[in-house]
Amino acid sequence: MGRAETVARIAASGCVAVVRAKSSEQLVDVAKALKEGGIIAIEITMTTPNALEVISKVSKELGSSALVGVGTVLDAATARAAIEAGAEFVVSPIMTPEVIAESHRHEKACICGAFTPTEIFAAWTAGAEVVKVFPASVGGPDYFKAIKGPLPQVKLTPTGGVNLTTAGNFIKAGAEFLGVGGELVSKDALATGNWKLITETAARFIDEVRRARATAK
Repeated sequence: MGRAETVARIAASGCVAVVRAKSSEQLVDVAKALKEGGIIAIEITMTTPNALEVISKVSKELGSSALVGVGTVLDAATARAAIEAGAEFVVSPIMTPEVIAESHRHEKACICGAFTPTEIFAAWTAGAEVVKVFPASVGGPDYFKAIKGPLPQVKLTPTGGVNLTTAGNFIKAGAEFLGVGGELVSKDALATGNWKLITETAARFIDEVRRARATAK
């Protein structure tokens, strides 16, 4: 799958689920629950125990029905290892040119973190398919709107501070899609195996995205 197609599929879904879990078995169940709720993109962070093994198992289990990516990538070696394990997209909390280059070498989309206008534009011109504004809780949707004014060509996604109250406002402010962590897959839901709650929450986020996009047109 090419980079553009990956980004288009994530954008069509509207959300990337940022998940930290204790096992691959748990993440397979989480991914299935998310997909049932309408979210097909799941970012498995490198802070997850045995992250590469988890990425491999989850991507094999779900196949092309979902997009499994890797998060918290800080260097090219980690990006390469995760891609070899099955990651379809690479996410970093910072802008590192070598991570972008390595991702593109394998034709995988790269989502780089940045915050200031200068950092955001640097990440975009370095080749990031989408720039992750992090932490998006600082400034919120109004900051997104302000950035998109002079930089309408830059595709942005928020991570941090995204919940059911702010989701629609981020979309209306110009976000391509949302990055959602604990507000989507809570620690309690993981601890109790409450996959139904995860599915229901995913559906609520998708509804917020759809309503915001319809209103923004």
